[in-house]
Amino acid sequence: MSSILRPLSQSSKTLFGRRAMATVNPTILNPVLPAKIPAALHLKTGESYYGSSFGSTSSKYGETVFSTSITSYTDSMTDPSYRGQILVFTSPMIGNYGVPSNAPLPETPGIPFLESEGIQCAGVVVSDVALKYSHYQAIESIHEWCARHDVPGISGVDTRAITTLLRDQGTTLGRVAVGADASKIPEAHEYWDPSTENLIAQVSTKEPYVLNPHGTGPRIAVLDFGTKANILRSLVKQGAVVTVLPWDFDFNAVRDQYDGLFLSNGPGDPKSIMETAYRVRKTIDEWNKPIFGICMGHQILGIAAGMEAYRMTFGNRGHNQPVLALHSSGSIDAGRVYVTSQNHQYALQLSEDFPEGWAPFFLNCNDSSVEGIISTPESGKQIWGVQFHPEACGGPSDTLDLFADFVDTCKTGNGSMKSDSVHVDTHSSGPIPQPQAA
Repeated sequence: MSSILRPLSQSSKTLFGRRAMATVNPTILNPVLPAKIPAALHLKTGESYYGSSFGSTSSKYGETVFSTSITSYTDSMTDPSYRGQILVFTSPMIGNYGVPSNAPLPETPGIPFLESEGIQCAGVVVSDVALKYSHYQAIESIHEWCARHDVPGISGVDTRAITTLLRDQGTTLGRVAVGADASKIPEAHEYWDPSTENLIAQVSTKEPYVLNPHGTGPRIAVLDFGTKANILRSLVKQGAVVTVLPWDFDFNAVRDQYDGLFLSNGPGDPKSIMETAYRVRKTIDEWNKPIFGICMGHQILGIAAGMEAYRMTFGNRGHNQPVLALHSSGSIDAGRVYVTSQNHQYALQLSEDFPEGWAPFFLNCNDSSVEGIISTPESGKQIWGVQFHPEACGGPSDTLDLFADFVDTCKTGNGSMKSDSVHVDTHSSGPIPQPQAA
């Protein structure tokens, strides 16, 4: 959201007037620059890249991934789905518009301005870090922000070479090493694999809370696996009263209080929370109200329905990922390609025989991975899952209306999101690439 330009405020206009010195954030004119400290990115596969440090002077381990997003670096870094990952930005310059305040907007109290309360990734790798930033909403530089959240960054490395390497061999474990650690190459056993931990438990809310309590829309429960703030904001903007529940909350004990269930995005392996998948299976079997899942929520829906989830070689991260709609449902038209934003390492397995009562909703046009699932009309259910992020800040916004579709369906119980089972011949334009191997 911080990347979207807004009308200049009155105080910002004084930047060009006689009172500029009194109204401009002093760090814009006198930026806080990091000390010249060496840093390195070491990969478990043996490669090392050397540059300069910014942000925290701590050294951190994580899983090294890359993102093709060219805007909204603040939103990417605060996305809980990046928990435990070292984020390599392919965009050549990061930090040029600084970092805004994370205070909630007046119209959406209780929801942070960025995607969570703080930086979620373990480290940041950029080609060129902009320490002198310029944006009327900025309150600090990316260096100051990372230092405050104890997140190390490295600049001055060839991110194109790193990206090419990761594209060839897949995501790999790594370490951002700062200062004296930069010259020390870790032993293989020292690398930390975040996928071995329940990352969802780390980022989920610990206690239930309610957003928009006086809303006039339906009552929607959100199982929080690490939800992005803009998902909550998108539901609230539709008038819904939103109750956010911890990842391991027994929704079935309170389900009759709600008009719909939403399963959020989140980090790591969906099989790390199998107990939640079993509860969702019970919900699907016994409850006839609408259910919608995004990213991790989509994978949990698939597992609950009897599908297999697998770890992709590369994962899909960044903007402008094309997906093909196989069914019409609400605002979605079968046969149309939608441009989406994505951030996931795991996916549902594509198979010729989907479980009874289910059908693929979207396919990725690049790798043919499953980008969505939908309940069939014969099932009597109203359930949808998408692997991509309709709410993505910075765009694209092709599928943003999915939130309105879902909320409208929760209002009526049989709304516009119901599938009409229009099938598209996915081989009409030639063979589609096979999904990435696990």
